[in-house]
Amino acid sequence: MSHRLTVTLLAAALLAACQSNPTAQHSPEADAAAVAADAYARQQAGTAQREEATLDRIAVTGSRVRSEHAKAVAPAGLAYAPSAPPPPPAPAMMVEYRAAHALSVPQATSVNTEKYADRDDNPVRRTLDEPVSTFSVDVDTGSYSNVRRMLRDGQRPPADAVRAEEFINYFRYGHAGPTDRSQPFAVTTELAPAPWNAKRQLLMVGIKGYDVPKATLPPANLVFLLDTSGSMESPDKLPLLKQSFAQLVKQLRAQDRVSIVVYAGSAGLVLPPTPGDRHDEILAALDRLQAGGSTNGGDGIRLAYAMAKQAFVKDGVNRVILATDGDFNVGTVSQDALETMVADKRRSGIALTTLGFGTGNYNDALAEKLADVGDGNHAYIDTLQEGRKVLVDEMQSTLLTIARDVKIQVEFNPAVVSEYRLIGYENRVLANEDFANDKVDAGDIGAGHEVTALYEITPVGSGVDRLPALRYGGKQVAAGASTTEVAHVRLRYKLPDQDSSRLIETPIARTSLTTQPSDAFRFASAVAAYADLLRGGQRVDGWTWNDVARTARTAKGRDPYGLKAEFVGMVDQAHRLVAVKDDAPAIAGE
Repeated sequence: MSHRLTVTLLAAALLAACQSNPTAQHSPEADAAAVAADAYARQQAGTAQREEATLDRIAVTGSRVRSEHAKAVAPAGLAYAPSAPPPPPAPAMMVEYRAAHALSVPQATSVNTEKYADRDDNPVRRTLDEPVSTFSVDVDTGSYSNVRRMLRDGQRPPADAVRAEEFINYFRYGHAGPTDRSQPFAVTTELAPAPWNAKRQLLMVGIKGYDVPKATLPPANLVFLLDTSGSMESPDKLPLLKQSFAQLVKQLRAQDRVSIVVYAGSAGLVLPPTPGDRHDEILAALDRLQAGGSTNGGDGIRLAYAMAKQAFVKDGVNRVILATDGDFNVGTVSQDALETMVADKRRSGIALTTLGFGTGNYNDALAEKLADVGDGNHAYIDTLQEGRKVLVDEMQSTLLTIARDVKIQVEFNPAVVSEYRLIGYENRVLANEDFANDKVDAGDIGAGHEVTALYEITPVGSGVDRLPALRYGGKQVAAGASTTEVAHVRLRYKLPDQDSSRLIETPIARTSLTTQPSDAFRFASAVAAYADLLRGGQRVDGWTWNDVARTARTAKGRDPYGLKAEFVGMVDQAHRLVAVKDDAPAIAGE
């Protein structure tokens, strides 16, 4: 009888015994054989890429089958404490299994299954036909750091991975905040010639929420919902996740509560609601986490919301923080079903933030959408520095919502503006009639958050219209129409504890056009052009990578964390990958 068959038959018998008697004691050798059979079965099912990792785990976790099975049969919601690791399995058993594996398993190949939602750039609109543009604010930043990860790895990002608004909103521009808290944010605008075509103009709309010192944040009820499935095993996934969350834990206070829910083949409670100042206890629970199994995200979300409800803090911060590569493959796997579940739960006052990790199977489309419908924000963690930025430096804006359902509506004056185009926000566009409909959900703003939006405008008579003239004329500007205003900006928002929205209005005077734009305006325009070039460069006329790098370099302004300087270097990296033929590489230090 072959070695492989011997091991497989022995392991199958031991697995059957374990399933019939979960409390039975096993030897390390038996446990290793059981794991070997499990690994062999998964290889037969077509998941050979995980086999090598399984082989390595056998040597250090001989009791994996018993511990995993105990968790599976434990009552839902009960905490479990992993047992101390037993001695390693017998060398002969390991040699026999590795020999069988070498004969039966083909060389694993890496297949990229990352998922991104299809998106097309917002089209150019003729002002006479559609003078009003309406969209929901977006404070997500995940697209920028995810694309940064690809560029660092020497990979050209797919166009659908690039969301211009998330690139722009990754940076701070120093928008003026409100003078007091009677209004949760202030609105500023700036109008200047477009850097890629001086005959066009850019309108920048900036929103800045009031800041809240970390020490004065209301009590927080946080549930860490952590993906511990087998796909999370690589260093840029679960290990980075644990290090990133450890930085947040150190900021928590006695009045805060933290729960930890994990999910793989099934969901489990690792840490019940625990006072936030018990740092050692929370960190120890994080440190014990290991990756293994399939991904039942639906069960994890349900259990996480149940724990958030159990520890709910009235007038406090109640939030589930989901950290995953998004590779849901068992249980509730339909994105529509998951969105419906999260949308139902947000009505209970519990928000959902999603944090993406890892490469190869990252489901960006799901992570971004769940945060959208969960009244939260989405970020992607590619480095420990990014983990600190999101979970420590921006903790108050990540956790504390100061305005809900924030919508922006801009009405352009057809006597002054011939055409306009909203840069980014493609999946945030709203019907104009939904602006004043308080039943329609929109984005939220956290304490200290900045939101920046850019419109490209074609002035009447500029001669650079992108849309062809209509053969039969179409609509006409009313005789005597005012030409003193370029546009009128309206914002609607709800205070966190209210259901009726409030309105802010800001006219944009034609005389506000400046030929000396601020550094913030110039840097934001460079980021917008960078995103466009990554998507194919169809909207920035003759502007080149050199122009983007030069503008960004001279407009960095205050840059305490070096993020803007890093951006200039990423422009050069992106240019080398895209390999534009008629333009020399942009050099970051020139």
